[in-house]
Amino acid sequence: MYADAAKTDPFATVERFAQGLDGWSSRPGWTCVVGYDGDQAVGYAYGAPLPKRAPWWGGLLTKVPADGVKENGRRTYALSELMVRVPWRKTGVARRLHDALLEDRPEERATLLVDQEHPKVHSLYESWGWRTLGDLRPRIPDAPLFHAMLLDLARN
Repeated sequence: MYADAAKTDPFATVERFAQGLDGWSSRPGWTCVVGYDGDQAVGYAYGAPLPKRAPWWGGLLTKVPADGVKENGRRTYALSELMVRVPWRKTGVARRLHDALLEDRPEERATLLVDQEHPKVHSLYESWGWRTLGDLRPRIPDAPLFHAMLLDLARN
């Protein structure tokens, strides 16, 4: 699916993915989990806490209370990417990667963006307890329209 999109969608190119991964992995607090089946990598998930005055919410198109998007560097963990290889999709791996990435996070909530062209993905996240905050278009060339979603995290 991603390989097909990378051929025609300028937002989904391999170069843009590499640039995004470089950017995310250089952020303070970046974490990543990788799942394996024997010696085969089956998927990964990564993200980082949003910094104070994060530009993450800059493309929000839905009016929300100002305190809903106020960041202090410790409030919100952004799940940037969750991917499972084709042979392991629909086996529960995505949920296990998701949960492993977010367990024991000290932030009060997590956020992620779901492309509005993927309603099944949106529904999946809703079934895991995520809720939609609103519509968001990142200030990145060729970016699609996303649902900005939030998940309350258990606090220790």
